[in-house]
Amino acid sequence: MAAVAPISTCTTTSCAFNNGGCTAFAITVDGAAVCSTFITLDARGGLPVAEGHVGACQRLECAHNIDLMCTADGVSIGGDTAACLSYEAN
Repeated sequence: MAAVAPISTCTTTSCAFNNGGCTAFAITVDGAAVCSTFITLDARGGLPVAEGHVGACQRLECAHNIDLMCTADGVSIGGDTAACLSYEAN
C-alpha cells in the first residue's frame, strides 16, 4: 500500500482547516491543482493537530501523481486560492 503524502505547510490562513497548519484529515487536490477541501468559515475545524494528508489528486499530469495518489514527500499549499505549490508537470 502506498503512503499518503503529508501536507508540509499550508499558508492559506483563510481556510477553516488551517489552524497552525492543515487540520483536515485528508484533502483533495483538484484538476486545477488547488485544494478543493479549502473552505472559508468563521470557525476552525478538523483534527486537534495539524497532520493533514493528500487523500486524492486529480492532476493526472503531475509528476507526483500515481494512480490518483500523491507520492510527494510533502505537499505545500498556499495563496488565496489554496494552490498546490508542490505541483510539477511531467
